[in-house]
Amino acid sequence: MKIQSLLALCLSPAILFVSNPAQAQLSLEAIGRYSSGIFDDSATEISAYDPATQTLFVTNGAAKQIDVLTLMDPTQPTLAFSIDVKNGVNSVAFHNGVLAAAVEGEGKQDPGQVLFFDAAGNLLKGVTVGALPDMLTFTPDGMKVLVANEGEPSEDYTNDPEGSVSIIDLSMSVEQATVMTADFRQFNAMTLDKSVRNFGMGGTVAQGLEPEYIAVSADSKMAWVTLQENNALGVVDLDRGKVTDIVGLGFKDYSLPENRLDASNKDGAINITNYKNLYGVYQPDAIAAYGVMGKTYLVTANEGDSRVRPTGDDEVAGVEEGDIFNEESRIGKLDLDPTAFPNAEALQDDAMLGRLKVTNTMGDTDGDGDFDKLYTFGGRSFSIWDETGDLVFDSGSQFAYITAAFYPDDFNSTNDENGSFDDRSDDKGAEPEGVTIGMIGDRHYAFIGLERMGGIMVYDITDPMAPFFVTYSNERDFSGDAEAMTAGDLGPEGLLFIPASDSPNGKNLLVVTSEVSGTVTVYNVEN
Repeated sequence: MKIQSLLALCLSPAILFVSNPAQAQLSLEAIGRYSSGIFDDSATEISAYDPATQTLFVTNGAAKQIDVLTLMDPTQPTLAFSIDVKNGVNSVAFHNGVLAAAVEGEGKQDPGQVLFFDAAGNLLKGVTVGALPDMLTFTPDGMKVLVANEGEPSEDYTNDPEGSVSIIDLSMSVEQATVMTADFRQFNAMTLDKSVRNFGMGGTVAQGLEPEYIAVSADSKMAWVTLQENNALGVVDLDRGKVTDIVGLGFKDYSLPENRLDASNKDGAINITNYKNLYGVYQPDAIAAYGVMGKTYLVTANEGDSRVRPTGDDEVAGVEEGDIFNEESRIGKLDLDPTAFPNAEALQDDAMLGRLKVTNTMGDTDGDGDFDKLYTFGGRSFSIWDETGDLVFDSGSQFAYITAAFYPDDFNSTNDENGSFDDRSDDKGAEPEGVTIGMIGDRHYAFIGLERMGGIMVYDITDPMAPFFVTYSNERDFSGDAEAMTAGDLGPEGLLFIPASDSPNGKNLLVVTSEVSGTVTVYNVEN
C-alpha cells in the first residue's frame, strides 16, 4: 500500500484529540451544482448572495464578467444573465440591495475600481481604488466597503505600486460614495517584527506589503487584513481610516509533535513526520472574524505564497540567469550547516527533504553562507488569532492526517490532474486557502477549503482555545478526468455561508466556488 499504516493514522493522537463525537453532528450534503464549462481559468472564483432575490453573483475571470445565478431552487443553480466589467474582476460582495465588485485596471499595476450595481445588474457608481484590488467586503453595518489593494509588482519590477486598503464611505448613499486610502507609508522608516517578510528588488515597506483579504469586527470599527507574502496582519482603525499596526505571525516549528508534514513527492508513500530546524511560514490567504464573550477572534487559512519574478528554474538556490527574482529553492540544492544538520546528506535525499521548497531569503542565521534553519511556505493548517495577532490555536498536522485517512491513494494530489498521489507534498500540501464562518444554533463553525487536495474541512470553533474537527467533505471524483470535466469540484477558492433565515430552502447552506473545475456547488449544512 502507498500509505504505511492507515490504521496507525486513524488512531493517531493528531486525529483523536480534535474530534468530539458527542458534539460533532454537523454534515455537508451537496444538493446542487452549476458548471461554467470552463476548465482551469478562474471562471468561478468568488460569490455573493442576495437573499431578497435569491440570487448568487459569481466572478468569472475568464470572461471578465459577473455571472448571475438564480438560487430559488438550490438544487438547480441556473445562469440568469451576466454583467460585463471589461477588466478582470477579483471579488464581489452584496449588502442591502447593492452589489460591489473589485475590478482591475487596464494593467495590474494601474489603479483599479470598485463598481456598484443594483441586484438587476444596473451600474450605480464606480470609484477609483488602489492597484490590483483583490478582495472586498461590506462592513457589518453596511456603511463602508473595504478593499484590499494588493499592489503587486510587474514581472520586471520596474513598476511596484504600494499596497493599501481603500475605505469607501457609503453613509450618504452609493451615488455619493467617497474613498479614503489607508496606506502603509508610516512604516517605511520603522523596524518591523523579524517574522514580517519584506524583500524583493528594493523599494519601500509600503511597496513590499501586499494586502490580500479582510475581516471586520462586529461593531464595524476595526479591520484586519492579511499580508500574505509578508506573513503578517495589518490592523486598520476604520473610524480614523488608518493602519495602526503590522503584526508578524511568527513561524511554525516542525520539530514539535503536533506539527508534522509529508515533505517529499518522490518517496512513493505517505510519511507525515517531524524535522528539526524546519519551520513553516504561515502566510494566510483568507481571513474571517467572529466574536466570543465580547472579544474578536480571527480565523485564517494558511495557504503560503512565494515571490518569483518571473518563474525560472526552481531547482537552483538563488537567482538563475534570466530571473529577475526567485526566492524558491529546493533543500537538496542548498548548503546546509553541518552543526544544525549533521545528517545533511540523508536529509537532502529526494525521498526525505531534498524536494521540499523553501525560501532562500532566510535561514543563514550566522551569516556564513550556509543555512542553519529552513523555512517552507505556508502552514498546511488553519489558525485562530486574537485581535492583537497572538496565536490562540493552530490545527497543526491535522489536515494531513485527516486527508490521508479519507483518501490514502490520492493524498496531497494536485488540483488539475487525477492520478497525482503525493504530488503536492514538496510544495504546500493540501493548501488551505478559503475560509468562512457560520453560526448554527449557539455554535460557531469554520469551513476551510483545501485548494489542491479539494474538499471542505469543518471545525467547531465555539471555544477558540479548543476547536475540534467535525467533518470533511470532498466532491472531487478521483476516478474522473479533470480536463474533460468529469472529476467533480477542483480547486475550491471561495466559500459563502448562507444562514437558514436567508436561504431559499430554509436550511443553512454553504456555497463553494471552485476555480479549476469552473463549478459552483451548493451544500445543505445539516445538524
